[in-house]
Amino acid sequence: MPRPMLIPRYAKIIMSLSLAAFCLLVTFDNIADYGTNYLFVQHVMSMDTTFPGNTLMYRSITDPVLWQLAYALVIAAEGVTGILFLAGAIRLIRLRNASGAAFNQGKSLVIAGCLLAFLVWFFGFMVVAGEWFDMWQSKDWNGQDAAFRFYVTVLGVLIFVSLPDSDLALASPRRQRSDKK
Repeated sequence: MPRPMLIPRYAKIIMSLSLAAFCLLVTFDNIADYGTNYLFVQHVMSMDTTFPGNTLMYRSITDPVLWQLAYALVIAAEGVTGILFLAGAIRLIRLRNASGAAFNQGKSLVIAGCLLAFLVWFFGFMVVAGEWFDMWQSKDWNGQDAAFRFYVTVLGVLIFVSLPDSDLALASPRRQRSDKK
């Protein structure tokens, strides 16, 4: 059984690995089933399912090249996010028995992954798609609820991972007692 002081470190590692799995699976799905989410990007950017008479239609983009570019950027950002989480988790696994200072310094890739995930799912889906392209008006092509669930999860992990870790106890109390006999 892991020492009690290791449990928060393992929790941070497992949460980072879970986020890596999610981001990498989303990336894979977007590549393997390119057309499904490409339609999403097309409808959001063209604003063709927003409210009738929408006075913000001047923002719409109807150029398929720009749809493909935007979708490629989303896929790339999701992939890089997954790689950051995975590399960060691997780094934390290697540092799990290190000093608190070393473990704390090793969190930078996970924190970078959280930042990029926040930019993708909050800035990309809520600010750009949701507000600039009025995705919130579409009953069929609105990804705000899904994006919200993910960036809130990311923020929770970011807060937990960012909590400072102290040095580990050198030996468990039971071992210290048995060593004195």
